[in-house]
Amino acid sequence: MRILFAAAGSRGGVAPYTGLGAALRRAGYDVALAATGTFAPLVRDAGLEFRRLPAGTRGAGGGTGRRELMRTAAAFATELGQGFADALDGGADLLLLSATTAPLGWHLTEVTGTPSLGVYLQPTAPTGDFPPVVTGARSLGRPVNRAAGRFALRMADRVYEEAVAKLRHRLDLPPLSPYAMRRRQERRHWPVLHGFSTALVPRPSDWRSGLEVVGNWWPHHDTTGRLPTGLEDFLSAGPRPVLIGFGSMASGEGERLSEIAVRALRRAGLRGVLQTGSAGLAADGDDVFTIGDVPHAPLFPRLAAVVHHGGAGTTAAALRAGVPAVPVPVTADQPFWAGRLAALGAATDPIPFRHLTAERLAEALDRVVRQQAYSRAAARAARHMAAENGADQAVEAVRRMTGG
Repeated sequence: MRILFAAAGSRGGVAPYTGLGAALRRAGYDVALAATGTFAPLVRDAGLEFRRLPAGTRGAGGGTGRRELMRTAAAFATELGQGFADALDGGADLLLLSATTAPLGWHLTEVTGTPSLGVYLQPTAPTGDFPPVVTGARSLGRPVNRAAGRFALRMADRVYEEAVAKLRHRLDLPPLSPYAMRRRQERRHWPVLHGFSTALVPRPSDWRSGLEVVGNWWPHHDTTGRLPTGLEDFLSAGPRPVLIGFGSMASGEGERLSEIAVRALRRAGLRGVLQTGSAGLAADGDDVFTIGDVPHAPLFPRLAAVVHHGGAGTTAAALRAGVPAVPVPVTADQPFWAGRLAALGAATDPIPFRHLTAERLAEALDRVVRQQAYSRAAARAARHMAAENGADQAVEAVRRMTGG
């Protein structure tokens, strides 16, 4: 049986599917992953077939306005939709859709009759338990949270309007709005598996049937590989360092952020590892080391803490390693995950990206490293996550759908 993942966005929105895809391949399925060209090596390293999607990745820095984000997202969706149908040219018996590709993939399934399953990395369905993850808003009570969740979905529908119209025209389908298609799928109880831990987000009791939280899907990495020699030497040369990185965020902010990071580390009396990322962080010195792309799994357990942007993948990886965090959220769902970490006691209160200073970061680092309550909370969450196996649960769900 041929399974096709369709995922689009930043690295954090694609990498988890490499691990899930590898698990499905071990279970006997032929697996392909459609993503933008940047991720071809990541996909192929996991032993999966790569299919190219046309759009570039989305990124955002500090100070980006909400209207501009909406315009950028709509342009991204439209570009993605123009070539989305091509990803199915190689055929598929089951389509696994991320939150960013589902609003397009549904229309392909209408034409082809291919069954589909949602594989989401964020909770998107309205609930009274919390406000929509993309707003970064505080909870205002259950009725308001649910209303805000419905409004957020309508805003997402608007992002896909042009993309869906053009895709349906190409597929010779009659016009249908993104809202109408989404409501159709909801009424059919279209199944969605959510690949995050219940340690961070327990399944809301007011969710409709068909929505499940199964645990994290971890990016594929070579378990026989070793950390780069220079990094290994730095880790062994002194006390556990702090990692500071912003993933695909903060492009062009590297010089400012590097200065803040080094000043904060030295003010707190800590060693540090700077991860370059899209921002371009870099510094030299006996007490600081710069790295590029290094898998989280072998590195994070050897750290004292992680300073990160609050992306879902980095948030989960730090918790899995039992390492406390200082979250510095930039945009989108990052304030949500940062708040969840803090609520668990495994992180300091988030420092909004636009308010980041060396002084604030140093004070947070001093607390998170030296007050053991943060490490104990992270360790408790790590034990909870170790009892979950999101990949196995997803494989079983696929077997039930396919009868295989």
